[in-house]
Amino acid sequence: MSEVINFRVDKKLKMDAQTTVKKMGITLSDALNLLLRKLVREQRIDIDLRSEEPSDWLLKELAEADADIKAGRVSPMFDNAEDAIKWLHDKNRKYECEIQQKIH
Repeated sequence: MSEVINFRVDKKLKMDAQTTVKKMGITLSDALNLLLRKLVREQRIDIDLRSEEPSDWLLKELAEADADIKAGRVSPMFDNAEDAIKWLHDKNRKYECEIQQKIH
């Protein structure tokens, strides 16, 4: 027995979705039924953001992080959280590159 679900969606989104599923050989109703079955079966909703473009802020932060890693400005490895927190609060802390220079 089938039921009807009514909900509002942006007109362009609906048209784009219909075009996409048509290329896949199914209807929008088929696609929504598949999504609902997966939701019930897995008890979760997976959202894949791979197609999202990163913001300018994120790109800047990633570039800074990459530069820090290449320059060796990374923390040493810790066996426990207490040592890591102590290192963070230490005004004389040494980064990995400074520790490596002392070893070599």
